[in-house]
Amino acid sequence: MSTGLYKLFRPLIQLGLIPQITLGIIAGVLLAVVSPETAKSFSILGQLFISALKAVAPILVFVLVAAAIAAHQKGQPTHIRGVLVLYVIGTLIAALVAVVASFVFPTELTLDMPEVSGNPPESIIQILRDLLLSMVANPVTALMEGNFIAILAWAVGLGMMLRHASDATGKVLNDVSDAVSGIVHIVIRFAPLGILGLVANTLAEAGIGALLEYGRLLGVIVGCMLFVALVTNPLIVFLKTRQNPFPLVFACLRGSAITAFFTRSSAANIPVNLELCERLELDPDTYTISIPLGATINMAGAAITISVITLAAANTLGIPVDFGTALLLCVVSALAACGVSGVAGGSLLLIPLATSLFGISTDIAMQVVAIGFVISVVQDSTETALNSSTDVLFTAAACRAAERKEG
Repeated sequence: MSTGLYKLFRPLIQLGLIPQITLGIIAGVLLAVVSPETAKSFSILGQLFISALKAVAPILVFVLVAAAIAAHQKGQPTHIRGVLVLYVIGTLIAALVAVVASFVFPTELTLDMPEVSGNPPESIIQILRDLLLSMVANPVTALMEGNFIAILAWAVGLGMMLRHASDATGKVLNDVSDAVSGIVHIVIRFAPLGILGLVANTLAEAGIGALLEYGRLLGVIVGCMLFVALVTNPLIVFLKTRQNPFPLVFACLRGSAITAFFTRSSAANIPVNLELCERLELDPDTYTISIPLGATINMAGAAITISVITLAAANTLGIPVDFGTALLLCVVSALAACGVSGVAGGSLLLIPLATSLFGISTDIAMQVVAIGFVISVVQDSTETALNSSTDVLFTAAACRAAERKEG
């Protein structure tokens, strides 16, 4: 019986991961269309997949970073600085694209939504302060809560101290790193089933009716993200590497953006990105640090969401926006986006901070946030896909540019 089943499904099993995920997406859509109630029951597959990724990501990052730092030889080059520069440039340009698009395609909102609960941060200083405080959180608590800033800080510190440890200790650390990576490979193999459940449940519960009312707003946000992914990011990569960027861009979109779109979590996508970096043969000393760091601070998608929805609110209320204020919004959005991972509710709850630039009250701002939650089925998924795939893209660009200079 088991042999017969294996023969039946062997062609499917032998397919690559991306074709399997594509089939999972198609199956999820068909299931949601044919039987929405049955589709909802498949949500357990998506929940299990996301929970497994979120569970393994913190310990994976901690062990990989500690092992990489401990094994790093003095004088051995890494490319972290180049990656960080690309993260900053990419986020600022994304915010600028969003502001320009909002002027070209002005959008108005219907502000009759119920307010949502939440405690938006009051200022950029508060966001940066919370970000710094999160670095010195209890390491056990950080692992339990998925606080990647603290995990990175403790892993780097432990790795530096273990540089002087015995060879046996270093071997144990590397063996643990390999073992955790093996678990991640197993989890990722279940991505097609997890994404089938996520697609089926999302379409069955939300449908597309709720999105049509805010189609223009959603179109501007998604359009900006596509423009950044397919135009500005490739341009940045070309200027960095002096090579055709599109093979690398599409490799990152296929290998990272698809899973990130459906998991809607940059943290959950860290194991996927680390595996993709390994397949791209990038420098392990660089990507084991830049990928988890990017999942925390590289938030081009969040900068776009904050800028577009903020300017839509200003336009709705008839508030004139001059070029200087728009540029300031770019900087505020970019800085605020870096703190998204530390704010419950993500980029949407940072909107009141940006709207305060135009004197918009918190009450109205929270109504705008409520509209954001309505479109978040698509907005949040697209935002995460852009953020997560850009982590790998910029890491690869920095590594290859450095290799070109060296070689």
